[in-house]
Amino acid sequence: MNPMKSVSSGVKAGSPVLRGLMVSLACMAAATVVASAIYKFTGAKEGSMTTAVYIIHSIALFIGGLVTGFRSGRKGWYYGGMMGVFYSAVVVLIGFLSYDAAFTVYTLVLLLLSFAAGALGGMIGVNLRR
Repeated sequence: MNPMKSVSSGVKAGSPVLRGLMVSLACMAAATVVASAIYKFTGAKEGSMTTAVYIIHSIALFIGGLVTGFRSGRKGWYYGGMMGVFYSAVVVLIGFLSYDAAFTVYTLVLLLLSFAAGALGGMIGVNLRR
């Protein structure tokens, strides 16, 4: 047996949760830039911004969950949900450090929404692999 050959188990290297987190944060950043441009150059009212933020987070988490579930190949709800929890932790930490944002009921809503959207994406991502 050649020790230089790698043994492949059929699973891609790297953490599926970390990859999904990176993809979801990239999607969130891109969607935030687009939403900012829409608010800047159109007559959209800033009162609808809260709804837009939740939609952006949900879509980014769903896409990140798809990637996580696809890369993990099993337990998509678990890995997608964990990616969602890490995502919400990053968002809350950035808000706390940047804007001194307090923990409110919206933080809990974001955590639950993040877990649900990531888990749903993870379940679908696992089944896309088959």
